Amino acid sequence: MELLDERWTMLVVRELVAGSHHFNELRRGLPRMSPSLLSKRLRQLVNAGVVERRPEGTEVRYLLTPAGRELEPIVMALGAWGVRWIGKLGDQDLDPKLLLWDMRRNIAHAAVPDRRTVVQFRFHAVAPRLRDWWLVITPTDADVCDSDPGHEVAVVVTASLRCLIAVWRGDLPWLDALRSGDLEIHGPEDLRRALPTWFKPTVYSSVPRPGGDVDPVPIRAAGGGVSA
Repeated sequence: MELLDERWTMLVVRELVAGSHHFNELRRGLPRMSPSLLSKRLRQLVNAGVVERRPEGTEVRYLLTPAGRELEPIVMALGAWGVRWIGKLGDQDLDPKLLLWDMRRNIAHAAVPDRRTVVQFRFHAVAPRLRDWWLVITPTDADVCDSDPGHEVAVVVTASLRCLIAVWRGDLPWLDALRSGDLEIHGPEDLRRALPTWFKPTVYSSVPRPGGDVDPVPIRAAGGGVSA
Protein backbone atom coordinates (compact mmCIF):
# COMPACT_ATOMS: atom_id res chain seq x y z
CA MET A 1 0.00 0.00 0.00
CA GLU A 2 2.94 2.35 0.56
CA LEU A 3 3.61 2.04 -3.17
CA LEU A 4 0.15 1.68 -4.70
CA ASP A 5 -1.85 3.91 -2.35
CA GLU A 6 0.06 7.06 -3.26
CA ARG A 7 -2.26 9.63 -4.84
CA TRP A 8 -2.74 9.01 -8.60
CA THR A 9 -0.54 5.88 -8.66
CA MET A 10 -3.30 3.40 -9.54
CA LEU A 11 -4.66 5.82 -12.13
CA VAL A 12 -1.23 5.87 -13.80
CA VAL A 13 -1.27 2.07 -13.80
CA ARG A 14 -4.78 2.16 -15.24
CA GLU A 15 -3.62 4.35 -18.14
CA LEU A 16 -0.74 1.98 -18.85
CA VAL A 17 -3.16 -0.97 -18.80
CA ALA A 18 -5.41 0.94 -21.22
CA GLY A 19 -2.57 1.34 -23.72
CA SER A 20 -0.96 4.71 -23.03
CA HIS A 21 2.82 4.36 -23.28
CA HIS A 22 4.23 7.86 -23.79
CA PHE A 23 4.34 10.70 -21.31
CA ASN A 24 2.02 12.94 -23.33
CA GLU A 25 -0.47 10.09 -23.75
CA LEU A 26 -0.48 9.54 -20.02
CA ARG A 27 -1.03 13.24 -19.47
CA ARG A 28 -4.01 13.29 -21.83
CA GLY A 29 -5.56 10.41 -19.94
CA LEU A 30 -4.87 12.14 -16.60
CA PRO A 31 -5.41 15.84 -17.41
CA ARG A 32 -5.85 16.87 -13.77
CA MET A 33 -2.51 15.39 -12.75
CA SER A 34 0.42 17.80 -12.86
CA PRO A 35 3.35 16.87 -15.15
CA SER A 36 5.78 16.99 -12.21
CA LEU A 37 3.68 14.59 -10.16
CA LEU A 38 3.28 12.25 -13.13
CA SER A 39 7.07 12.20 -13.56
CA LYS A 40 7.49 11.43 -9.86
CA ARG A 41 4.98 8.58 -9.90
CA LEU A 42 6.56 7.06 -12.99
CA ARG A 43 9.97 7.16 -11.32
CA GLN A 44 8.53 5.44 -8.25
CA LEU A 45 6.90 2.72 -10.36
CA VAL A 46 10.12 2.21 -12.35
CA ASN A 47 12.18 1.96 -9.15
CA ALA A 48 9.69 -0.55 -7.74
CA GLY A 49 9.97 -2.75 -10.83
CA VAL A 50 6.32 -2.20 -11.84
CA VAL A 51 7.08 -0.13 -14.95
CA GLU A 52 9.92 -0.29 -17.46
CA ARG A 53 11.30 2.97 -18.88
CA ARG A 54 12.43 2.19 -22.43
CA PRO A 55 14.20 4.91 -24.49
CA GLU A 56 13.40 4.68 -28.20
CA GLY A 57 15.27 7.27 -30.24
CA THR A 58 14.13 10.70 -29.08
CA GLU A 59 11.15 9.27 -27.19
CA VAL A 60 10.64 7.19 -24.08
CA ARG A 61 8.07 4.41 -23.72
CA TYR A 62 6.68 3.29 -20.40
CA LEU A 63 5.67 -0.36 -20.29
CA LEU A 64 4.30 -2.53 -17.54
CA THR A 65 6.70 -5.21 -16.36
CA PRO A 66 5.41 -8.70 -15.47
CA ALA A 67 4.84 -7.35 -11.95
CA GLY A 68 2.88 -4.44 -13.39
CA ARG A 69 0.80 -6.66 -15.64
CA GLU A 70 -0.28 -8.64 -12.59
CA LEU A 71 -2.07 -5.48 -11.45
CA GLU A 72 -4.34 -5.53 -14.51
CA PRO A 73 -7.04 -7.79 -12.99
CA ILE A 74 -7.04 -5.56 -9.93
CA VAL A 75 -7.58 -2.47 -12.09
CA MET A 76 -10.30 -4.25 -14.03
CA ALA A 77 -12.03 -5.40 -10.86
CA LEU A 78 -12.00 -1.87 -9.46
CA GLY A 79 -13.47 -0.62 -12.72
CA ALA A 80 -16.25 -3.22 -12.65
CA TRP A 81 -16.99 -2.32 -9.03
CA GLY A 82 -17.16 1.36 -10.00
CA VAL A 83 -19.61 0.64 -12.83
CA ARG A 84 -21.88 -1.23 -10.45
CA TRP A 85 -21.72 0.82 -7.29
CA ILE A 86 -20.41 4.37 -7.76
CA GLY A 87 -23.39 6.70 -7.46
CA LYS A 88 -24.45 9.35 -9.89
CA LEU A 89 -21.89 12.13 -10.34
CA GLY A 90 -22.66 15.80 -10.77
CA ASP A 91 -22.35 17.55 -14.12
CA GLN A 92 -19.11 19.18 -12.95
CA ASP A 93 -17.51 15.72 -12.83
CA LEU A 94 -18.27 14.84 -16.47
CA ASP A 95 -15.31 15.51 -18.74
CA PRO A 96 -15.58 15.60 -22.55
CA LYS A 97 -11.81 15.35 -22.93
CA LEU A 98 -11.70 12.04 -21.06
CA LEU A 99 -14.75 10.76 -22.93
CA LEU A 100 -13.25 11.51 -26.36
CA TRP A 101 -9.83 10.17 -25.33
CA ASP A 102 -11.43 6.86 -24.36
CA MET A 103 -13.52 6.73 -27.54
CA ARG A 104 -10.35 7.39 -29.50
CA ARG A 105 -8.63 4.27 -28.19
CA ASN A 106 -11.68 2.08 -28.77
CA ILE A 107 -12.10 2.75 -32.48
CA ALA A 108 -12.81 -0.23 -34.72
CA HIS A 109 -10.58 0.93 -37.56
CA ALA A 110 -11.72 -1.86 -39.87
CA ALA A 111 -15.27 -0.46 -39.75
CA VAL A 112 -14.34 3.17 -40.48
CA PRO A 113 -14.05 4.37 -44.12
CA ASP A 114 -10.60 3.72 -45.55
CA ARG A 115 -9.62 7.38 -45.54
CA ARG A 116 -9.25 10.22 -43.10
CA THR A 117 -12.63 10.59 -41.41
CA VAL A 118 -13.47 13.48 -39.10
CA VAL A 119 -16.28 13.25 -36.56
CA GLN A 120 -17.30 16.46 -34.83
CA PHE A 121 -18.93 16.26 -31.40
CA ARG A 122 -21.02 19.16 -30.17
CA PHE A 123 -22.17 19.13 -26.55
CA HIS A 124 -24.94 21.49 -25.50
CA ALA A 125 -25.34 22.90 -21.99
CA VAL A 126 -21.59 22.99 -21.34
CA ALA A 127 -19.12 25.85 -21.17
CA PRO A 128 -18.36 27.28 -24.64
CA ARG A 129 -14.72 26.18 -24.46
CA LEU A 130 -15.85 22.56 -23.94
CA ARG A 131 -18.62 22.56 -26.53
CA ASP A 132 -16.90 21.39 -29.74
CA TRP A 133 -14.52 18.48 -30.20
CA TRP A 134 -13.16 16.65 -33.23
CA LEU A 135 -12.07 13.05 -33.62
CA VAL A 136 -9.73 12.66 -36.60
CA ILE A 137 -9.62 9.01 -37.64
CA THR A 138 -7.21 7.46 -40.14
CA PRO A 139 -6.95 3.79 -41.13
CA THR A 140 -4.29 3.19 -38.46
CA ASP A 141 -4.58 5.98 -35.90
CA ALA A 142 -6.83 8.64 -34.40
CA ASP A 143 -6.47 11.91 -32.55
CA VAL A 144 -8.68 14.14 -30.42
CA CYS A 145 -8.76 17.88 -31.13
CA ASP A 146 -10.36 20.63 -29.07
CA SER A 147 -10.02 23.11 -31.95
CA ASP A 148 -11.05 22.75 -35.57
CA PRO A 149 -8.36 20.66 -37.31
CA GLY A 150 -9.29 22.19 -40.66
CA HIS A 151 -10.38 18.96 -42.38
CA GLU A 152 -13.76 18.25 -43.91
CA VAL A 153 -16.18 16.91 -41.30
CA ALA A 154 -17.91 13.67 -42.30
CA VAL A 155 -20.38 13.39 -39.41
CA VAL A 156 -21.56 15.69 -36.62
CA VAL A 157 -22.79 14.20 -33.34
CA THR A 158 -24.89 16.52 -31.17
CA ALA A 159 -25.86 15.48 -27.65
CA SER A 160 -25.70 16.38 -24.01
CA LEU A 161 -22.45 15.28 -22.41
CA ARG A 162 -24.31 13.08 -19.93
CA CYS A 163 -26.26 11.37 -22.73
CA LEU A 164 -23.18 10.46 -24.77
CA ILE A 165 -21.41 9.21 -21.64
CA ALA A 166 -24.43 7.03 -20.89
CA VAL A 167 -24.24 5.63 -24.42
CA TRP A 168 -20.49 5.11 -24.19
CA ARG A 169 -20.56 3.31 -20.85
CA GLY A 170 -23.29 0.97 -22.10
CA ASP A 171 -26.18 2.29 -20.01
CA LEU A 172 -28.09 3.56 -23.06
CA PRO A 173 -28.09 1.99 -26.55
CA TRP A 174 -27.26 4.26 -29.47
CA LEU A 175 -30.66 3.59 -31.05
CA ASP A 176 -32.57 4.51 -27.89
CA ALA A 177 -30.61 7.76 -27.55
CA LEU A 178 -31.38 8.61 -31.19
CA ARG A 179 -35.07 7.79 -30.84
CA SER A 180 -35.37 9.97 -27.75
CA GLY A 181 -33.86 12.93 -29.58
CA ASP A 182 -31.23 13.39 -26.89
CA LEU A 183 -28.56 12.44 -29.42
CA GLU A 184 -28.50 13.42 -33.09
CA ILE A 185 -26.16 12.37 -35.90
CA HIS A 186 -25.91 14.64 -38.94
CA GLY A 187 -24.27 13.67 -42.22
CA PRO A 188 -24.74 11.35 -45.21
CA GLU A 189 -27.19 8.55 -44.41
CA ASP A 190 -24.67 5.73 -44.86
CA LEU A 191 -22.24 7.37 -42.44
CA ARG A 192 -24.97 8.20 -39.93
CA ARG A 193 -26.06 4.56 -39.84
CA ALA A 194 -22.51 3.24 -39.66
CA LEU A 195 -21.12 5.56 -36.98
CA PRO A 196 -22.05 3.44 -33.92
CA THR A 197 -20.16 0.51 -35.46
CA TRP A 198 -16.98 2.58 -35.61
CA PHE A 199 -16.48 2.15 -31.85
CA LYS A 200 -15.82 -1.07 -29.97
CA PRO A 201 -17.85 -1.55 -26.78
CA THR A 202 -15.98 -0.62 -23.63
CA VAL A 203 -14.73 -3.52 -21.55
CA TYR A 204 -17.29 -2.72 -18.85
CA SER A 205 -20.37 -2.21 -21.01
CA SER A 206 -21.61 -5.71 -20.15
CA VAL A 207 -21.12 -5.41 -16.37
CA PRO A 208 -24.54 -5.99 -14.73
CA ARG A 209 -25.92 -2.88 -13.03
CA PRO A 210 -27.78 -3.11 -9.74
CA GLY A 211 -31.47 -2.26 -9.56
CA GLY A 212 -33.08 0.27 -7.31
CA ASP A 213 -32.07 3.90 -7.14
CA VAL A 214 -28.38 3.40 -7.90
CA ASP A 215 -27.30 5.18 -11.07
CA PRO A 216 -23.71 3.98 -11.52
CA VAL A 217 -21.13 6.04 -13.36
CA PRO A 218 -17.93 4.22 -14.36
CA ILE A 219 -14.52 5.30 -13.19
CA ARG A 220 -12.04 6.05 -15.95
CA ALA A 221 -10.77 2.50 -16.32
CA ALA A 222 -14.27 1.62 -17.35
CA GLY A 223 -14.13 4.10 -20.20
CA GLY A 224 -16.71 6.64 -19.20
CA GLY A 225 -15.39 10.15 -19.74
CA VAL A 226 -15.63 11.03 -16.06
CA SER A 227 -13.04 12.59 -13.86
CA ALA A 228 -11.15 10.40 -11.44
